[in-house]
Amino acid sequence: MPAALTDVLSYCDELLDAASFDDYGPNGLQVPGRAEVARVATGVSSGVELFERARDARADLVLVHHGLFWGGAPAGLSPPLAARLRVLLGAGMGLAQYHLPLDAHPEIGNNALLADGLGLTDREPFVTVRGRAIGVAGRLPGDGLPAQALAVRVHALVGQEPLLVAAGPDPVRTLGIVSGGAAREVVAEATARGLDAGLTGEPTESVYNDAREAGVHLLAAGHYATETFGIRALGERVAARFGLEHVFIDVPNPI
Repeated sequence: MPAALTDVLSYCDELLDAASFDDYGPNGLQVPGRAEVARVATGVSSGVELFERARDARADLVLVHHGLFWGGAPAGLSPPLAARLRVLLGAGMGLAQYHLPLDAHPEIGNNALLADGLGLTDREPFVTVRGRAIGVAGRLPGDGLPAQALAVRVHALVGQEPLLVAAGPDPVRTLGIVSGGAAREVVAEATARGLDAGLTGEPTESVYNDAREAGVHLLAAGHYATETFGIRALGERVAARFGLEHVFIDVPNPI
């Protein structure tokens, strides 16, 4: 049976403690849709292709990590934003974003799931953004891994070969993880805490020398590729909780 949209969103808000985050854009519902939800589509980043594929999959609600609105309500609609809204509104689909809450969650967050995939132990919070720790630091299994072997393992996990700045010790025993675009923060905190390596999504040009001079490995495995985990897991939780259908829509992005 379909679930009420309000119930689904309340569940997501409570699960992720969304109201407690000072985020870069509004978490929760961004575009209203049908009052009842039978099928949920999830995806990483808002775009026409994602929304068209969700419409074709007969989704009632789209859950994304990167929504449409950042820094408050727009002063006016740009042509790309208007095109995205046309698809959503024309199909009667709702759209909800969960950004920092879905990075930080200790079970279904992007960073927790990356840490799970790499087998990190002795975990600690890593990198604070707007007053909340969102990343994970820990120890790699056993005696650690050579940097190149760690890069191979990251590639297998995220499906994209990481850019590796091989500047730290071998083997790599300690690693800090923040998905997405956190290269500066990852290198700075890994250096301050004496970690061997940091993993993030997007590389930043100026961080190359920071990592080399600090003696810290940096792996940048793609903003998109490192952030497919949390939103897919959220969709699976929602589907299980309410007995709904769920489809994850992959729109690969090499950045």
